[in-house]
Amino acid sequence: MHELHSFLISAVAFIVLVGLMVIVHEFGHFAVAKLCKVRVEAFSFGFGPRLFGVKYGDTDYKVCLLPLGGFVKMTGENPTEGEVADDPGAFTSHPRWQRMLIGVAGPAANFILAFVLMFVYFGCFNEVYSVHPPSLEWVTPGSPADQAGFKPGDAILQFGNSVHPDLGTLLDDMSDSTGQTVPVQVERAGAPLWLSLRMPANSKGEDLSPIGIFPRFVEKSLTVDQVMSGSAAAAAGLHPGDTILAVDGNNFHTLDPLLDYLQNGKGQAITLTVRTAAGAQESLVVHPRQMDGGWRLGITAQAYGEIPTRRAPLGLGKASARSLDFCAVGSKMIGQVIQKLITRQASMKQLSGPVGIAVAAGKAAETKDWSSKFGLAAAISLNLGILNLLPFPILDGGMILLLLIESLIRRDISLVVKERIYQAAFVLIVVFFAFIIFNDVSNLSIFSRFRQ
Repeated sequence: MHELHSFLISAVAFIVLVGLMVIVHEFGHFAVAKLCKVRVEAFSFGFGPRLFGVKYGDTDYKVCLLPLGGFVKMTGENPTEGEVADDPGAFTSHPRWQRMLIGVAGPAANFILAFVLMFVYFGCFNEVYSVHPPSLEWVTPGSPADQAGFKPGDAILQFGNSVHPDLGTLLDDMSDSTGQTVPVQVERAGAPLWLSLRMPANSKGEDLSPIGIFPRFVEKSLTVDQVMSGSAAAAAGLHPGDTILAVDGNNFHTLDPLLDYLQNGKGQAITLTVRTAAGAQESLVVHPRQMDGGWRLGITAQAYGEIPTRRAPLGLGKASARSLDFCAVGSKMIGQVIQKLITRQASMKQLSGPVGIAVAAGKAAETKDWSSKFGLAAAISLNLGILNLLPFPILDGGMILLLLIESLIRRDISLVVKERIYQAAFVLIVVFFAFIIFNDVSNLSIFSRFRQ
């Protein structure tokens, strides 16, 4: 019954989320097309048979049977339909720079949506961690925090002028102190100790890795959710449901400090103290392997549990700055993933498609906090915008590339050539999505026992 409930939530969340992203994307094309006086024959929410709608001017605003996104139909936009001669309202009758603007407008709308979503979140919610007192789970060797004398287990009593801050206040104070040297009082072994921390200029938001600090968010031990086939964890005998009690004697409750520990070990074997799903305790020696540009065990973690939070909405200036920073960091990360995929530094298996998005959307819908809901929606909107700008036929970026080529050669590319390009691109897109969906389905937890 629980699985059916989760499935229904995931399905509804996926339809709502993807529908919003695609409709906003298509509205970008629609708005600029109208401004350029291109005839828009249809603006549709959903696909398939028309259920209802209204026709206003040249455009049929309609709702269709399948609520999976939507589309905008412009006269003459499809190169396989041929040129529309002597029709001033046709897409192909307009200057190439206008057609490029229409192509860019869809991804631009997704970028704007991501910014607006995060602006609403930071301005109205901005949930911060109320863990008190904040303590350190891990300190990166050789980092500014390590050089200042911080140790795992230290509880922070004062940061600058903030006395007894909770974790949310500490993170904000650290973000506001970049490039400064700050006095910090910690409690170690029951005694207070003053340290002096030089804050790097690149430390922002909740990512304190440039400082070398990994706060403790939860007390629950790290529990394995999935084990990747052929990974170091699979070779060592780690299974879904196993709880990692210690890593070479260190207690890690979340994945980030564990990953940092692995990078610093540069592939050296580690010893895991594990409590199996059956309740037995055992030691496993694991040899980390290089995956996706770093040293990995090849596991995902179960939900960490509820982290105590409180709301601390930001003013307009800070909310705008944090939203821009979210979009910039997210776009950079997406770009790095694409670069690693092209250069084979990362595996295609890490990509998520409709099933993966639905699972993530369902989990976000079931959580109480707003950060996961807004963050996931904004991240997907950024992904949709960036991926559509890739110079691949069928995508907006491919159309823009062809228009740029035509501008350089000062003539239209042959319709026959365009048809062949789009047909080949369509086949590749179908194969790519088939692979992604297969990868999505095979990564579902229901199949994890078959991957050992």
